[in-house]
Amino acid sequence: MRIGIDIGGTKIEAVALDQTGRELVRQRTATPVGDYPGTVRTVTELVIGIEAELDRRASVGVGIPGSISPASGLVKNANSVWLIGRPFDRDLSEALGRPVRLANDANCLALSEAVDGAAVGTDVVFSAILGTGVGGGIVVNGKVLTGREAIAGEWGHNPLPWPRDEERPGFKCFCGLSGCIETFLSGPGFARDHQAHSGHRLEPAEIVQLADANDAQAKAAMKRYEDRLARALATVINFLDPDVIVLGGGMSNVGRLYRNVPRIWTRYVFSDRVDTPLVPPRHGDSSGVRGAAWLWSPEENPNR
Repeated sequence: MRIGIDIGGTKIEAVALDQTGRELVRQRTATPVGDYPGTVRTVTELVIGIEAELDRRASVGVGIPGSISPASGLVKNANSVWLIGRPFDRDLSEALGRPVRLANDANCLALSEAVDGAAVGTDVVFSAILGTGVGGGIVVNGKVLTGREAIAGEWGHNPLPWPRDEERPGFKCFCGLSGCIETFLSGPGFARDHQAHSGHRLEPAEIVQLADANDAQAKAAMKRYEDRLARALATVINFLDPDVIVLGGGMSNVGRLYRNVPRIWTRYVFSDRVDTPLVPPRHGDSSGVRGAAWLWSPEENPNR
């Protein structure tokens, strides 16, 4: 049995999978924001509770909005900033009494969709999370590509490509730079762009609904978003040329992106034609937590 944990900004989700990937149990609880000991305790209690319910011991994989630094062994680049600078994997391993694997949440999304999701049967998968932040993950031949610095796929902290004059220098990003893709394509970035042009502060889902209802300002915001997403993903195709791109996060629920963005990115991709599929995650919002569970293969048993 494998347990996956997905640590989000507002909730922590856990799922237990059997050897075939069948879901055995799922639980959610609120994220103890700003509380590092509380986060370790919450994850530990979720694992112990699921194991008690199913009367089985499991491997544990955890997806976080960041990564473990190969240099320091501590969490870096996390939107959940209270994890930064902490030995989160080691603390969880000690609390649970077994090895624990951690991976970036976008890597977990890519792995889940490669194993038994929308990208099954493909060799190279790129996942793009469009949520509170913007992350990316790469899976090659069924294995997560982490990279020497543990930042492979971090497209969100590159500058928005082919920027218009009005997009320079761009908004300040939490990473310390300005004009990062994340500041334009995250949910909050989308809402901020709409507010800057309309004067109205709305949630991303409300803007999408207004665009569907033919509201002029919302339609314009959606068109800007689609063009920016097309430009950003075109650079991914240019340097990685994946077999499929899978979207995740809240903005992945916007159906028009899958129709419109591939039409636009042909202007920016260095090829005579572009057949790269852009698809939603087969497992929806559950893909990240399932991918965390898949960080341990069926052949591996950390409990031996």
